Amino acid sequence: QVQLVESGGGLVQAGGSLRLSCAASGRTFSNYAMGWFRQAPGKEREFVTRISSSGASTLYADSVKGRFTSSRDNTKNTVYLQMNSLRPEDTAVYSCAATQRLGDRYSYTREDGYDYWGQGTQVTVSS
Repeated sequence: QVQLVESGGGLVQAGGSLRLSCAASGRTFSNYAMGWFRQAPGKEREFVTRISSSGASTLYADSVKGRFTSSRDNTKNTVYLQMNSLRPEDTAVYSCAATQRLGDRYSYTREDGYDYWGQGTQVTVSS
């Protein structure tokens, strides 16, 4: 079992930045690939980014590419999401997720490609 706790959300003006953190406990963190997803009001949850267990490989949704950066520190059991140039359409609850399954590029972007989820943190971008 892996427990995930997100933090760092808040209210920011358009063009601003936030850094989200996801702290993991319970199992060997470095064995898990980590994903970030977000869910805006009235919309389905969508993929944001995935980072491999070592941190060497990342994948981003087109909507955040060039603005968001995922990283991890396996010594601190934490994954980060640096969000720059934020837009009102980035407003959502952001959740991190973990999996040990190898998967492929198809499963990386799907909710069912992950086994453990955090509760989420609210990000609100004002115009």
